[in-house]
Amino acid sequence: MVSWFGALAYANWLNEKNPGANYRLPTEAEWEYAARGGQKGLKNNFLYSGSDNLEEVGWYDLNSSNDTKPVGGKKPNELGLHDMSGNVWEWCADWWDGGYSFEAQTNPKGPNSGLYRVLRGGSWNVSFTGNCRVSLRDGDVPDDRGGNIGFRLAQD
Repeated sequence: MVSWFGALAYANWLNEKNPGANYRLPTEAEWEYAARGGQKGLKNNFLYSGSDNLEEVGWYDLNSSNDTKPVGGKKPNELGLHDMSGNVWEWCADWWDGGYSFEAQTNPKGPNSGLYRVLRGGSWNVSFTGNCRVSLRDGDVPDDRGGNIGFRLAQD
């Protein structure tokens, strides 16, 4: 239940407590790279973060009892990251643009402005398992604080 603004405020607060740390929301490209398991995960090309079987790696409506779960209850991906498929949608730094280019890109950046911020990963209340694929994208107004929205931070 955290808005994009709340996630950003937390990163800023954490930076004040840890000078020089530079915590921030990940870009959408960074989020997907991490969810896919980095270089280690490229050879597997899993549908979900760490597996082709969502039950192994994610919380969704059929196994979540309609609630957010503590991190680490499912198998991690190749980078050791948990819950990047399902559990909660995660805010990214980028503005939502509605689509991807099909051309190969390295760390693409989203638009400079917009109405919506990017959400990735799916959540505990999705009934279609495809909504937890690492490739799925969504956007929402940055002040939404839904019960199935959270974030994770990147650090420079």
